[in-house]
Amino acid sequence: MLASVLAAAFAFAGGFDGTSRAGEIRLIRDAGIEHGLAEIARPLLAAAALPAGRIRVMVVDDARPNAFVIDDRHIFINSGMILLARDAAELQSVLAHEIAHIRAGHISRRQMAIGAANTAARAGLLLSLALAAATGEGALAGGVAMGTSSSALGVLLSHSRAEEASADRIGLSLMASAGIDPMAAVALLRNFAGQEALMTTRQDPWLRSHPLSRTRLVNAEALAATLTARARQKTDPVRQKRAAYWFTRIGTKIAAFRRSPAATLRKMQGRTGEMALLARAIALHRKGENARAGAAIAALLKLGPRDPWYHDLKGQFLLERQRFDAAVGAYRKAVALAPSEPLIRAALGRAYLLRGRKGDLDRAIAALEKARRGDPLLDGALRDLAVAYGRKGQNGMAALVSAERYALLGRMKDAKLLAERAGSLLARGSPAWRRAKDVIRTAEISLRKTKGRR
Repeated sequence: MLASVLAAAFAFAGGFDGTSRAGEIRLIRDAGIEHGLAEIARPLLAAAALPAGRIRVMVVDDARPNAFVIDDRHIFINSGMILLARDAAELQSVLAHEIAHIRAGHISRRQMAIGAANTAARAGLLLSLALAAATGEGALAGGVAMGTSSSALGVLLSHSRAEEASADRIGLSLMASAGIDPMAAVALLRNFAGQEALMTTRQDPWLRSHPLSRTRLVNAEALAATLTARARQKTDPVRQKRAAYWFTRIGTKIAAFRRSPAATLRKMQGRTGEMALLARAIALHRKGENARAGAAIAALLKLGPRDPWYHDLKGQFLLERQRFDAAVGAYRKAVALAPSEPLIRAALGRAYLLRGRKGDLDRAIAALEKARRGDPLLDGALRDLAVAYGRKGQNGMAALVSAERYALLGRMKDAKLLAERAGSLLARGSPAWRRAKDVIRTAEISLRKTKGRR
């Protein structure tokens, strides 16, 4: 389900919300997009000897081109950078560069440099950015969650020219080892080269955290030229075709939700094929032309009857139209095809919760609990889970889940109060009771650190 961190999702917000408070980082959570990015990154992670399942690529809802890492498990890339890239290789060059920062240990060293005294601040930064993946309800990354400071943010996201040169070398080598033409990275760098003389406020964010110089560009060009032959030897046409497919599909989906439906339909006029169908389905759904949108989704499912991401999209459309029974069916099919995908399972839980038939509360709780175990930072799943437990009369569990959600949102006072309430209702010594105590301890540490900096 295309769950944006805007007011509850592309699905539930009906499109992008162009407003954003200062300092806020909001992500687009979409199972298909994240799967596609994982496929695109897979050969690079293999070349870096990093497990494919260890590092998650997540999309920031921001039209400006940028990409960054804050730890060794997440790469964040702006939707604007995805749409700026002209082909899969250029997008892979961005991912290769960020993977190189992880591989070279730049982020780990920078985190250590912040100092052990700021452990809670670092944790807060990670939670803030990750939590934006699930909610648009607060300015989470601007010094809010767990006392995250703007100085910590600046230290984590800035790179020296030496680090950039190192990441260039490693990234280009990773591309060649993965059979990807490293000249794609040079082409993308050239797009930014003319901006370095601009005022900082006018530069693209990528340049502010990834300083570019003429010397650096020349060195990258020279190294890429020496690596091109190796890349050609290792090129895998099947893998290359798969990356190109997912690049196009991701860009099509993001653009169809970002542009106005009318603009999308004009752009797709006269076009045929899968991506044209996908763009039209989204545009028609957003216009409220349900019959035509349904026909487009049916055509997509005819092309890919075992594609869980299209069943997920169908479920989203049905859920937004309040056709809850049909939405449950679509999401159940999607879960059957992608059983390890927490985002889809969370959507199924929400569909059960909204349908409200006999037994649906238990089904919703089971689906949502499994979703949150697969991805603990799914704010929407936590919110729905708290509602489900409350309707079941399990007030201790409802308070606990709400406390955990507020802790992730950085609302530590609220988290502490709800965790204390949960502790008074849950069986002493039970796993849930211990979770409540963990939230209380975390909140107290965070609140002390925040108070100490005032």
